[in-house]
Amino acid sequence: MLDVNAANVQTIISRLHQMYPDAHCALHYQTPIQLLVATILSAQCTDERVNEVTPGLFARYPDAVALATADRAALEEAIRPAGFYRQKAKFIQESAHVIVHEYGGEVPDEMDKLLRLKGVARKTANVVLGEIYGRAEGITVDTHVKRIAYRLGLTTHEDPVKVERALMDIVPKSAWIDISHLLIFHGRQLCKARRPDCSHCNLNDLCPSARL
Repeated sequence: MLDVNAANVQTIISRLHQMYPDAHCALHYQTPIQLLVATILSAQCTDERVNEVTPGLFARYPDAVALATADRAALEEAIRPAGFYRQKAKFIQESAHVIVHEYGGEVPDEMDKLLRLKGVARKTANVVLGEIYGRAEGITVDTHVKRIAYRLGLTTHEDPVKVERALMDIVPKSAWIDISHLLIFHGRQLCKARRPDCSHCNLNDLCPSARL
């Protein structure tokens, strides 16, 4: 297990910045409601697939009102390629209804209000808060972040909520938004689930899971 101290964590963040200077949210969106919907769709689906689905979806349903009043069957068909389309359509439509009728049509900028929306857990809320409002109230934990944090010895947990809390304890708050992007890029490009490319990783000396 890595000796998780402030210097090690800062070194990891610094090196990841060097490796992925353009790390960013991979979901395509233009408005807060579009990012919220895209993030809901990304559950158990790749960002690439979501980005294939959303242009047509957003052209047809450009705002919360359109989503809230959409024909459910038509909405389901529009998002079918993203998987679990019936459940996701229900989440999207019910969330849009709350946004229209309780939040004045605006995606809220507070964690507790976001968590009231159907299909929105801390992962989605953190994405919206960080990307749209620049607010770091937590750390987005997806499958990549969970895997890389565990491999680096930054957590011993696998539950996303516990992983987030562990990371929040050791990562400076100023890096809470960036660390997710960095770990996700690392997970996609080098530290893949089945075959991590340790030979090209500059975190080898800090990684207890390095395979050299």
